[in-house]
Amino acid sequence: MQIEVRLDCRLAGLAGKPRLRVELADGATVADLLRCLGETYPGLESGLTAALPIVHGNHATTGQRLSEHAEVALLMPAAGG
Repeated sequence: MQIEVRLDCRLAGLAGKPRLRVELADGATVADLLRCLGETYPGLESGLTAALPIVHGNHATTGQRLSEHAEVALLMPAAGG
């Protein structure tokens, strides 16, 4: 199944582009997506551990199953005061 991935600006800089299309097996989870992205885009690996996954506009856990054509945004948490 195909998954659309939107990256925040920091992750997009590591991947070299802001949007990715990933092919995953049926029944794949957010964790499977993150693993695939880390293998396909080695520069992303360090940023993926802190990324917050958002699936169809809702926060997601790494165990959440994805559906065909799911849109996943990976955002980095903001810090500051």
